[in-house]
Amino acid sequence: MQLLTSSIGRKILMAISGQAMVLFAVIHLLGNSSIFGWLNGGINAYAEHLHSMPLPIIIGFRLVMLALVCIHIWFGIQLTIENRGGRPQQYAVKSTQKATFASENMIWTGLLLLAFLLYHLLHFTFQITNPESAALRNMVALHGHAVPNVLGMVVASFKSFFGSFIYVGAMVVLFLHLSHGIQSFFQTMGWSCDKSQPLIVKFGTLVALVLFLGYVAIPLSIFVGILKG
Repeated sequence: MQLLTSSIGRKILMAISGQAMVLFAVIHLLGNSSIFGWLNGGINAYAEHLHSMPLPIIIGFRLVMLALVCIHIWFGIQLTIENRGGRPQQYAVKSTQKATFASENMIWTGLLLLAFLLYHLLHFTFQITNPESAALRNMVALHGHAVPNVLGMVVASFKSFFGSFIYVGAMVVLFLHLSHGIQSFFQTMGWSCDKSQPLIVKFGTLVALVLFLGYVAIPLSIFVGILKG
């Protein structure tokens, strides 16, 4: 219970939940990159593999991710209110690192990412926002049987300027959030010092940049006509 009542405890829980979502972002990117053809059957085969898993596993995973998101948001809002109310920001190891645009706007980039996540789920997971291109309504043949046309859905979404613009803009926000969030995790856990902090900052920025480039490569490749359905 002390983790929930103390400021540093809540910060640790927020940091751990955040890094768990970073790990998910890495795995999610690897799966999405199958659209470039490295997997036999491409992203349609990848999506079919995911949906062929036992339903309890799928539901359990989604509940865990939902819990992580809720923990991260709840404690993030609490700590932001505390810090702006004049309470000192607590770290296991204190640092004299200067504030950056990303560090000063974590609450706003986080809320923007939440809005994008909801849109993303409605669009690609639940397939509500663009029913005409929904994968479940446009089946294709794969290895002798019909599967949802995820490739067609993604291509149809990113062929438009609006679709690509929203996605790329969200990835810019993700880059800003992670460029500070990753290095802040090490600082919160007490795994950094004044000597190692510059290297950790560079590492966090590099990870955020790799994720940004990996994610935006998909909509941009489709928008300029390199990838086609």
